[in-house]
Amino acid sequence: MFQAVPSPYVVPFDGSFRLGDQPTTPPDDGDSRKKNKKRLGKLVERFDDLQRVFYAADRCSLLLIFQAMDAAGKDSTIRSVFSGVNPAGFQVYSFKKPSDEELDHDFLWRTTRSLPERGRIGVFNRSYYEEVLVVRVHPSMLGFQKLPEPIDEKSIWKERFRSIGDHEQHLARNGTVILKFWLNVSQNEQKRRFLSRIEEPEKNWKFSAGDIKERGHWESYMAAYEEALAATSKPWAPWYAIPADDKPFMRAEVANIVVQTLESLGLQYPELGDKELSRLDEMRRLLGGSA
Repeated sequence: MFQAVPSPYVVPFDGSFRLGDQPTTPPDDGDSRKKNKKRLGKLVERFDDLQRVFYAADRCSLLLIFQAMDAAGKDSTIRSVFSGVNPAGFQVYSFKKPSDEELDHDFLWRTTRSLPERGRIGVFNRSYYEEVLVVRVHPSMLGFQKLPEPIDEKSIWKERFRSIGDHEQHLARNGTVILKFWLNVSQNEQKRRFLSRIEEPEKNWKFSAGDIKERGHWESYMAAYEEALAATSKPWAPWYAIPADDKPFMRAEVANIVVQTLESLGLQYPELGDKELSRLDEMRRLLGGSA
């Protein structure tokens, strides 16, 4: 079982998380936007080095889960953090409305099929946590999930928390390192970004009227996030509540946590035994010398 390195943004493992205590902006002593962009560049370079070792070692997998309100910056953060990493070493999945086939299975089935294999990094842009977030805010969705009746809407969320916890602990026991990021954007900053999508033609495609409808449920979403994060942040699968009003800071912090976690694993390139080294000497002779 792996434990992520300490971070000022890690959600407590004792269930004491309170959303109102979490900042949406960087600390007063945080670096400037320019410095954070430079810091991100250095972290991405280090991430690239670590990913190569991670892939070669082939001993464990890394799962990164991103959850947030609309316009928090999930897509751009994933793009920025992975900008210099070999695409062959990771995979990104975005989970939206479940298909009919997915509704014919339990709520963990569709994401389980997309888990990363050993040596690879998997990124979930939204995840099974939607089942205790958007479905909780809109419980009528339960009626489409073909669940055994009767459905107890008072207990089902705690039951799903247990299912998620058991699932993540099983993955951790078997070599999956799990990091979960909640990008904590403020309601005012979300409004500003929505208006930007409307007013700037190159961003029009990002805007959806449904985003405004969901914004109307802000308080319900915050309550759902608070309970979900408090119930499911564990040493083997921690949540990180990252201030998201400042995108350069947010991206650098996510990259920093990923890099520190990979460094903490202590992985190395595989070492060859005497037999394999002798074979390399033979190949060297056949090629006529060294490079």
